[in-house]
Amino acid sequence: MRALKPVRALRPVRVLRPVRVLKPVRVGGAARVLRIALGALAANVLVACGAVPVATATEATFVASQVWRLDDARLGGMSGLWVAPDGVAFAAISDRGWLVEGRFDRAADGTIAGVDAQPALPLLGPRGEQATGAARDAEGLARAPDGTLYVSFEGVTRVWRYDTPGGHARPLPRAIGFAQMQRNAGLEALAITDDGTLLTLPERSGDMSRPFPLFAYDGRGWTQTRTIPRRGAWLPTGADVGPDGRLYLLERHFAGIFGFATRVRRFALHPDRVAEEEVLLTTRAGQHDNLEGLAVWRDAAGAIRLTMISDDNFFPLQRTEFVEYILSD
Repeated sequence: MRALKPVRALRPVRVLRPVRVLKPVRVGGAARVLRIALGALAANVLVACGAVPVATATEATFVASQVWRLDDARLGGMSGLWVAPDGVAFAAISDRGWLVEGRFDRAADGTIAGVDAQPALPLLGPRGEQATGAARDAEGLARAPDGTLYVSFEGVTRVWRYDTPGGHARPLPRAIGFAQMQRNAGLEALAITDDGTLLTLPERSGDMSRPFPLFAYDGRGWTQTRTIPRRGAWLPTGADVGPDGRLYLLERHFAGIFGFATRVRRFALHPDRVAEEEVLLTTRAGQHDNLEGLAVWRDAAGAIRLTMISDDNFFPLQRTEFVEYILSD
């Protein structure tokens, strides 16, 4: 057997000086992205854990989505939606102050196969002027059976009535509570009941434990006797009164780089309160784009459908899409 060579003695190890503690460094680049991602993930957990259990016997089943490729560069930021009882005719508004009417081309199974839109019309003011800046931030859309349109605005909080599309606005009186709403968090959703009462609420309530005030306009003035319970970090973006007479509320949660999560709740309307709260739909972040407009209607088979439209924020990585779900009862 070959003899092993003698092992060379190792040099003494030099003792390192104590490491100086560095001052905190401002996080940037990839580290900042990671921090945002972890924060968003934590926020999602908090949202899920913070939600108060409510009745949820009804299930919402995804039907399909259809990307709407807008030919007009002025359009984008679609924030409000109305769909006719037959599910074919529709109207949508942009947060840049435009109204678009059109029709859905539906396949044999009822899914949206195409969109045929008319040229956009400006949402004109009382004197025929076109609003600019924050004053043009239209967010909620409701349509009465006689065709009258109502639009709620977030930047300069107000509701305008349009007897004809493209006509001059007829401003509704402003409720005292409108002036107390947070900046850029005014009237986000608008709906109309069978008797013509308008319902609207702001995007924010002012505190995580404070419910959203629900304002009602009966043609004479505004009242605010009802509230919508706030559940977690979700914020209202759209509303509609369905063919069942109940109030449907579309909400979103922004999860940073993960995108937007969507929730739909339903309530029974009573003169002094909302009741029988149900969570019909909760999506994961990124499943759909930034859904802001909601229309509720009943299809030929008798099922209630939820049709929603997304706000692309005029951002190239986002898209304008129609998304539909069907309810189990």
